[in-house]
Amino acid sequence: MMSIRQRKGVRAADALGDGAPEPKLPSEGRASRRFWKILSFTVGGAVALCAGLLTSVYLATLHENDLWFSNIKEVEREISFRTECGLYYSYYKQMLQAPSLAHGFRGLMYDNKTESMRTINLLQRMNIYQEVFLSVVYRALPIQKYLEPVYFYIYTLFGLQAVYVAALYATSWLLSGTWLAGLLAAFWYVTNRTDTTRVEFTIPLRENWALPFFAVQVAAITYFLRPNLRPLSERLALLTIFTSTFVFSLTWQFNQFTMLVQALGLFALDSLGMLPAAKATWLYSIQVTALLLVCALQFFNSMILGSLLISFNLSVLIARKLQKNLKTGNFLHRLGKLLLHLLVVLCLTLFLNNMIKRTLNLRSDEHIFKFLKAKFGFGATRDFDANLYLCEEAFGLLPWDTFGRLSDTLLLHAYVLVLGVTATMALAAALHHLSDSPAQGHTGRCAVSLGPDTAYNLTHTVAFGALALSTMRMKYLWTPHVCVFAASGLCSPEVWGSLLKVARLHTPARVCVVRRAVPLLTLLCLGCKFWPGVMDELSELREFYDPDTVELMHWINSNTPRTAVFAGSMQLLAGVKLCTGRTLTNHPHYEDSGLRARTQAVYQVYARRPPEEVHALLRALGADFVILEDSICFERRHRRGCRLRDLLDVANGQGSAGGWAPGPWEGPGPEPAWSPGVCTRALACSWLVRSLCPRVMWKIVAQKKVTRPLLLKFGRNAGKSTITVVAEDISTNNGYVELSFRAQKLDDKDVFSKSDPFLELYRVNDDQSKQLVYRTEFSRVYSFLDYIMGGCQIHFTVRPQDPGPLPPAGQVHPPGRSQHPGPQLPGGPPDPDAAQSWSGSQDGRGDSQALLLGLGTPSWELSSFWAFSWGPLAGQGNRATQGGRGQESPPIGTDEIREERTQGH
Repeated sequence: MMSIRQRKGVRAADALGDGAPEPKLPSEGRASRRFWKILSFTVGGAVALCAGLLTSVYLATLHENDLWFSNIKEVEREISFRTECGLYYSYYKQMLQAPSLAHGFRGLMYDNKTESMRTINLLQRMNIYQEVFLSVVYRALPIQKYLEPVYFYIYTLFGLQAVYVAALYATSWLLSGTWLAGLLAAFWYVTNRTDTTRVEFTIPLRENWALPFFAVQVAAITYFLRPNLRPLSERLALLTIFTSTFVFSLTWQFNQFTMLVQALGLFALDSLGMLPAAKATWLYSIQVTALLLVCALQFFNSMILGSLLISFNLSVLIARKLQKNLKTGNFLHRLGKLLLHLLVVLCLTLFLNNMIKRTLNLRSDEHIFKFLKAKFGFGATRDFDANLYLCEEAFGLLPWDTFGRLSDTLLLHAYVLVLGVTATMALAAALHHLSDSPAQGHTGRCAVSLGPDTAYNLTHTVAFGALALSTMRMKYLWTPHVCVFAASGLCSPEVWGSLLKVARLHTPARVCVVRRAVPLLTLLCLGCKFWPGVMDELSELREFYDPDTVELMHWINSNTPRTAVFAGSMQLLAGVKLCTGRTLTNHPHYEDSGLRARTQAVYQVYARRPPEEVHALLRALGADFVILEDSICFERRHRRGCRLRDLLDVANGQGSAGGWAPGPWEGPGPEPAWSPGVCTRALACSWLVRSLCPRVMWKIVAQKKVTRPLLLKFGRNAGKSTITVVAEDISTNNGYVELSFRAQKLDDKDVFSKSDPFLELYRVNDDQSKQLVYRTEFSRVYSFLDYIMGGCQIHFTVRPQDPGPLPPAGQVHPPGRSQHPGPQLPGGPPDPDAAQSWSGSQDGRGDSQALLLGLGTPSWELSSFWAFSWGPLAGQGNRATQGGRGQESPPIGTDEIREERTQGH
């Protein structure tokens, strides 16, 4: 059995793989060992630098290949910063466009364009110091002629990915003692890119700024918790921990929740005696100090002051002073003291947090606790914000396909193996610490050894793993550390030593071989399996394409004043702020209670509310324009009950809390029948314009009349054809839609005849495919040649040329009953039966002219008339075609005109 004996006042040396004390080496051996350490450190550092830079270049190349970022327009580049990413980047742009830095800072501190009818301090409300810093650096450096501002911004973030990977590499190296583990961790980070990062398509997101510094902090804590550090090394480690914690807290609004999970892990280790008390105190103090410093820089942000982290850390420090001799006594006494200590810390934390929030009247994070309460089944809620989070897939449980992807790279198998072995060792060490008494002068014997650095990383991965399993969005905090933990475990002498001891195969040589052979084989396997895919991914070229949003931004810039106020969805308004600089009613930074109320008021355009009430709500926010999106009006991404309009109905008291039951306004099919509301009033226009060009409802609502060019497939213009859509709000339409269309001067698409125009209405499905809804044909006036060429049989009456005044249209009677004299035969009186048949020619000539009156309706009304001449066509058979079917027409000559009775013209 491997054992470590520690005596009071004596520091144990670093344990080797077999547990024996480090032998003393002669001077030549020490020099040789120092040389190999320096060489290993140099090579390992170079590999870490290369791994970080290659990852950064790889992600930047994916971003370029996916969007063709270097060749698209500036407005398209800005639109590619979706949702809140665009909002954050807009402040970087605002600082660069300011006449001076002083004007830029003043604009951020007294901003009245982010929220209409409000002046807010953006430096207090949001974590945008990184944008301020980058704008200052860009203006100071002489690079404006060589590097565009957007590239300076995105290259900085991709450069931080190099820091991120290097920090993960260093943590794995520190835990295992070999840089081979760091290389494996970096390789796993890249091959599991889908689950470890999303920087290539959400570049300005706050987590992409913060997580690299969080990884640096974890690496520094891992080094700080190693035993036998020199005082200078400890001070440098503490400085790194404080700096990285401060920058991490400054760049992400959710820093307090992340560090709270970290503090809970430290508290568990401290309570079990697996962490030196002095070092734990340092870590608690650094977290509180860094957070308070960030609070001061953010003009005493209330969300920071009311955070659970500050209350928890203060409670731990206070409870430690109140409860002395916590780690003395036998097993039962220590277990009882531990439970009492937990209860004291919990009660004190809740008390302090409640007192702070009551004193400062803080409500910034109440939506998070409502969401957690509803998520874990502590009662249904009508709260709009909580239900909005619950219905988002990102805040649901971690999908099972995530484990499938992690298994494909062998990461999950290695992680489960290392986690099982390390957790067993930790459990044995915890029981040993609880049952042993340090008052006896020694710590006794322990079958296994688990250092504080390994114990900390174990609690870190378990705590953030539980968080990721419960909330999918949090997996980006967990999966990178999974790469670190699994790689370090595969290279760890403790892990392989324990496994080989169980198998009764333990020798130092075997441990040394296995801890190097397994990672090398894993790297070789991953390289052979994923290298072709990586090359294919780098060679795949795409292009950013969103013409509708581009047109929206151009229309706003061209047709609205600079002072216009826009209302709409949070995600789209962030792009409006970035691309147009217009004032917003709401935006995606959802951490302010007042903003959440504003957003819910704006979203009433999609609820079952009368337009008058919605108009009053929007005008109260100062809105001049509202952007309606058919992706919300016709939402299909969420199931019924989770659509935005359903959540609003529940919040407005028109649905059941904890579930949504369809009411009489819901149709039985997949397409719901809408209840009266703003979207319903615009339903006809939205549906029509959607079939031609999605997401242009904004123009209909704003202009009432829109003229656009007609487009063929693949975006080509249909000649000079245009379509004009006019929207009219009819209050008494009872939910029915009436559409009228008219076309003029359409292009002729047939070669030898005139084409028959028709109109097709399509609906756009979720996969952007189109489904035909209705097809119609236009009414048209046909010429006589059309009837002849088409094989139509018509009713007609033949009269000699200039028979006298004709009756008005609609007053011609059937043959035999006409009030107008019938046609006169040559040299004879009018014949009343001549409307049915007439033979002969005038004066014996074959070129006589007559007026042909079309009587094509069942009521024998006059439909049309032609000046008709017959020529020398006798004896010729005419083959006419109608509707694709050929039929023989009777010969038409100079001597005879027959009447053919059919329905139609």
